[in-house]
Amino acid sequence: METSQRDEQQRAAEQRRRELLEAADRVVLREGPGASMNAIAAEAGITKPILYRHFGDKGGLYRALAARHTDALLAGLRAALDSPVARRERVEATLDNYLTAIEARPQVYRFLMHPADEGQPSEQGFDVGRHSAPLMRRMGEELAVVITERVDLGPDGEDLARAWGHGIVGMMHAAGDWWLRERPFSREQLVRHLTDLLWGRLAVSGDRLDGPGF
Repeated sequence: METSQRDEQQRAAEQRRRELLEAADRVVLREGPGASMNAIAAEAGITKPILYRHFGDKGGLYRALAARHTDALLAGLRAALDSPVARRERVEATLDNYLTAIEARPQVYRFLMHPADEGQPSEQGFDVGRHSAPLMRRMGEELAVVITERVDLGPDGEDLARAWGHGIVGMMHAAGDWWLRERPFSREQLVRHLTDLLWGRLAVSGDRLDGPGF
């Protein structure tokens, strides 16, 4: 097969995969954690075996959706961290970016983090913990890289940045999960409370001389 034909087939396959993920997003927005492979296949106008051919099983579809939404979330977090404002304002913007994302699409968030919530049974063989843990680890590692690049933490900086990265992601997830369920106060108040919690050693650490301050 000629290279140009293979490239065309690959582009067509990638386009079809994007269309299927968009169909899955629409079903998740309507049905939340209970979104099924049957409903997603129907939304895409295909049979369930064809959907399996693209993703393997619900775990494969979950991973593809998680990557899609995590990529978008990380892009937003990086943009907030690089905004040309004071460090505390950047911290607030980063926390607000995450909370705004889960508030805007709570059904997607619940599908990714709590697919068996609200009495909805998980599909056979689907274990949310096995699939959501890598998502959280990826976010923690990505944030650690950002911290390492932007904050001078001394000789043990890399280890400290990784601890902070995973700790901050864990804090955002736990606090955001609780807040999304109970809504005890506004998102803006939660951002201030979490920023106050973080505003300890981070406030007095020096900036890297060869790059933008965090």
